[in-house]
Amino acid sequence: MMPSAANIRNALRLARREIRGGFGGFYIFLACIALGTGAIAAVNSVSRAVTSAIADEGQSILAGDVRFELRNREASAEERAYIDSLGDVAVSDGLRSMARLEDGSQQSLAEVKAVDGAYPLYGDFVAEPAQPLPALLAKQGESFGAVAAPMLLERLGIKVGDELLLGNARLKLTGTIVTEPDTLSDGFGFAPRLLISRDALIASGLIQTGSLVEHAYKVRLTDPSQRATIIETTNKQFPNAGWSIRTSDRAAPQLTENVNRFSQFLTLVGLTALIVGGVGVANAVRAFLDSKRTTIASLKCLGAPASVVTMTYLFQIGFIACVGILIGLLFGAIAPLIAMRFLDGVLPVPKELAFYPSALWLAAVFGMLTTLAFAIVPLGQAREVPATALFREQGFDEGKLPSWPYLAATAILLAALASLAIFTADDRFIASVFLGAIAFAFVVLRLVAWGIRALARRSPRVHSAALRLAIGNIHRPGALTPSVVLSLGLGLTLLVTLTLIDGNLRRELTSTLPEKAPNFFFVDIQGSERDGFRDLVKREAPEGTLTEVPMLRGRILALNGQDVTKIEVPPSGRWVLRGDRGITYSEDLPENAKLTQGTWWGKDYSGEPLVSFAAEEAGELGLKIGDTVTVNVLGRSITAKIANLRDVQWQSMSINFVMVFSPNTFRGAPHAWLATLADPSATPAKEGEILRSITNAYPTITTVRVKDALDIVDRLVGQLATAIRAAAAVALIASVLVLAGALAAGNRARTRDAVILKTLGGTRSMLIRAFSYEYMILGVATATFALLAGGVSAWFVIARIMKLPSSFLPDVAIGTLVVSLVMTVGIGLIGTWRILGQKAAPVLRQAGE
Repeated sequence: MMPSAANIRNALRLARREIRGGFGGFYIFLACIALGTGAIAAVNSVSRAVTSAIADEGQSILAGDVRFELRNREASAEERAYIDSLGDVAVSDGLRSMARLEDGSQQSLAEVKAVDGAYPLYGDFVAEPAQPLPALLAKQGESFGAVAAPMLLERLGIKVGDELLLGNARLKLTGTIVTEPDTLSDGFGFAPRLLISRDALIASGLIQTGSLVEHAYKVRLTDPSQRATIIETTNKQFPNAGWSIRTSDRAAPQLTENVNRFSQFLTLVGLTALIVGGVGVANAVRAFLDSKRTTIASLKCLGAPASVVTMTYLFQIGFIACVGILIGLLFGAIAPLIAMRFLDGVLPVPKELAFYPSALWLAAVFGMLTTLAFAIVPLGQAREVPATALFREQGFDEGKLPSWPYLAATAILLAALASLAIFTADDRFIASVFLGAIAFAFVVLRLVAWGIRALARRSPRVHSAALRLAIGNIHRPGALTPSVVLSLGLGLTLLVTLTLIDGNLRRELTSTLPEKAPNFFFVDIQGSERDGFRDLVKREAPEGTLTEVPMLRGRILALNGQDVTKIEVPPSGRWVLRGDRGITYSEDLPENAKLTQGTWWGKDYSGEPLVSFAAEEAGELGLKIGDTVTVNVLGRSITAKIANLRDVQWQSMSINFVMVFSPNTFRGAPHAWLATLADPSATPAKEGEILRSITNAYPTITTVRVKDALDIVDRLVGQLATAIRAAAAVALIASVLVLAGALAAGNRARTRDAVILKTLGGTRSMLIRAFSYEYMILGVATATFALLAGGVSAWFVIARIMKLPSSFLPDVAIGTLVVSLVMTVGIGLIGTWRILGQKAAPVLRQAGE
């Protein structure tokens, strides 16, 4: 039956009077709601700030309205005429190569970018010293001007004004790069930038047959309205061009997608913190209602309907939740301002502070739904207790479930919370799995708490009075066990999972590197250089193993004749279709692969083009043997039939390709060669000698030392892990708050027990030992669960998703145990220290009343 308007007014009046007394008992409630709401609001506000900045600065990020990219070939005369007809054009070429000192003493891999005089069409290029870019890149005598990232100067030990060599060209360093407007649209680089003129690139001799070079044509449209349809129009006019086209409204799609994915993950972590905080809400509400038991009993005896009592405290809880949500929203609103200081120069950020109402609104709804979902049950429990019981007992029975309307309301609110999380996520499957895991963890943690209490109840009698008291506290009615296990379990499990993933990734990248990975990758080896290159490597590394394969670049245009841009592909498989892929051909099955389906083509095969596809990636794209793949290579579209599928061990860091074609597919096509050198016995000094010898003898061959590349990856993994751990720390802080709230909720009963024990002869030291034993047992039990659950979760992510070897790390186990014990014992003793000093008379007098 719906409450009457008079009852609602009476409940509001009573709630307003009680609120005047302050928020006593609700500070942890406020902190839990503010923390979770603030985390969600901050993550989504910063995400929207970055993505909106990418959209607003699309022209600068792209350095044009439209960008046409071609790999390994320049635009044909017809294609260039078409591009020129669209508006002003700036051309740039990008590749990786070795920059070195003239005496050959130092060399470094560089991300080379050659630009013409029109660059940049949008945005500002800033160098130090501040001079026009054409002047900085102009030729001076026999040397071409060049500007570089400060890191390149540090690696080579040079300064502005010094000279260096790039391929066959001599460069004079005229400045350092401060701001490069289109660096984000150029993609991630493994090396520092070196900017030169296109004339200098031609003089370097780096662009040869089959060289891995990207040609970019950036256009400032004469008619900006063309941008909306230019991709479709261009592809219809040049269906076999094989170019990648981007417009300024999607200047950095991969970056935007990665930002959205990462923000989704952090939002889910924030939601975890909010749900963990929901347990604190339930504890706080239960403790608050317990403290109001006399008031509730009085209201009922005076004839107040149960609905008025329930609404009175529901309104109070809602008001306090609004205060907590507002605190969280305030932090979320200013988070972009804080983030701008750290992200400026790394990611696009807004020029001015802006608020993102949708992000704040989403966080507010999450916060209110969580509050109501976890407050309804204790409210229902208080409603069902008769006035006589409230006068007679210390509180209401928390184990008794309320009537079905309250349970139904709770279920509806939890379903709404889950639905909101799923339908606002970019990847709904991941969100569903994440929430399912949280729900499962709640159930399992409840079972763990029940198991701990059952074991404590059945444990043999011990001689130590303190330990006996601790065991009794674990299983008695109203014990802290469920709250402690639930509050700490989720936070610790999340930390263990992330720490194990991070530790395994780092171990795989470092400790197993000498056994698996080659020492060097060599790119752009021309056919005329192969024999001399082999001889040189043999002399420098006689114990090493040199592996060579032909190397081309191609972009997948269609699968089974269907345009890949119109195919729905799972996120895990999109990378295969994004941009150009390295491809090769081989008469024999590669040594580091094995067939899973189909057969390899025979020697001297001359039939229709065939391709071997990586089995895992084929499954993600929905491909099987007999399907066709259309690839554009050097402006020519080739359709090949999948002849077999093979298992590829990407973590081996050896030469691997998604697609390996039959040799007849590319007969006569110009290409370069890719090689690796594996020499486990080579010391860092020896690697330096090999690098210098090959770079000096073959300046147009790009040499990549694997350890240098992995150092960059390791730093990126470390930065990512730091961000993830910071987010997980929010959940752990929520766990601490919930633990503190559980202790506060149980303080009344603890105070009475402590006073009675002291009256019966118990000493303060014995009580301290008893409480310490109790918290230690709960801490060890919770840490054990976190290690098991986190270990299984990390194993699934590493072994099943990342396809990497997974192992348990003892230091993680020890660290988790220490954290758990410090939190439970430390916070537990802090919370109960005041109890031990209570005078007996007032407590016993109150109990007697």
